[in-house]
Amino acid sequence: MTKSRNSTFRLKFVQGWVDRDGRVHFYFRRAGYPRIRLPGLVGSAEFMAAYAAALGTEATPIGRDKRSKPGSVSAAIAAYYSSQSFRSLSGGTPAKRRAILERFREDHGHLALAGMPKRFIVALLDTMEPHSARNWLKALRGLLRSCVEHELCREDPTLAIRIKVPKSDGHHTWTEPEILQFEVTHPIGSKARLAFALLLYTAQRRGDVVRIGRQHIRDGILTLRQPKTGATLAIPVHNELQTAIDATAGVHLTLLVTKTGKSYGANDFSEQFRKWYDDAVLPPHCTAHGLRKAACRRLAEAGCSANEIAAISGHKTLREVQRYTDAADQARLARNAMARTATAAIGRKVG
Repeated sequence: MTKSRNSTFRLKFVQGWVDRDGRVHFYFRRAGYPRIRLPGLVGSAEFMAAYAAALGTEATPIGRDKRSKPGSVSAAIAAYYSSQSFRSLSGGTPAKRRAILERFREDHGHLALAGMPKRFIVALLDTMEPHSARNWLKALRGLLRSCVEHELCREDPTLAIRIKVPKSDGHHTWTEPEILQFEVTHPIGSKARLAFALLLYTAQRRGDVVRIGRQHIRDGILTLRQPKTGATLAIPVHNELQTAIDATAGVHLTLLVTKTGKSYGANDFSEQFRKWYDDAVLPPHCTAHGLRKAACRRLAEAGCSANEIAAISGHKTLREVQRYTDAADQARLARNAMARTATAAIGRKVG
């Protein structure tokens, strides 16, 4: 749930906010008392009955956190954070999962974990867009799988749930005109051009690029370890990238740093990169990740195999990079076919 600015209504202790889907939620919130969700609209019979009941509740005794009552969803989530299965998650996954689970905890933490039926989760996911529902399902499935392993519940109600996500190519792959437009706007020597070159000529994720430093380059080879996959890569430094590095002044080992000299967080870097492509008057779909895809596209068009591309990008499976080689092969075969057609036509005219 995305909270808006809390609104305090005329009724005492009532607060509300609007989620990202435009739904309004109301809660009875009083210091020292349990938080209670209020149904319906303010002033309706349903709402007023719940409000009257909330006014009559007893204060929560000091030292007792009802949010994490043993056997509750809240207690299970708290235990999950310290489990090996959660701590073994890598990259940006832990933060994403925690954000989802905390929203789930906020609304449903008081419920008993053992009695959570499949239909409850299905109904919750049905209120979301497919991509959001899939992310929520992954987070809840990770939680419940851990709960089963630790015998906090007998079965995982998410096992038989499937989310159909519309087919998509994901992030937009930068085209050559878009690449040229960025380069014209941000010349060699600017931090924007250095960030651009690191993304385009290493084919790495934003989280890997912001960690690259001068200490990682030796004898023309960039050596780095991808936190997400655990893979260690040795990538020859492209001439264009070396030119951008040499032209960018800096006293820090890390190549990309903020104005205060600190390393970028992945999200902070995305925000900064968005300003740079806005300056180049590029469309919003030209994201940092799209340059990783453009790098893979270029490698495929140069005749590299899927294995060769993966050796640079660090993809764990070849299914993703195979799409680039298939597209490049199709274009090459089409050109060859048309060339042969043109040759045959010339032959017929001569004959």
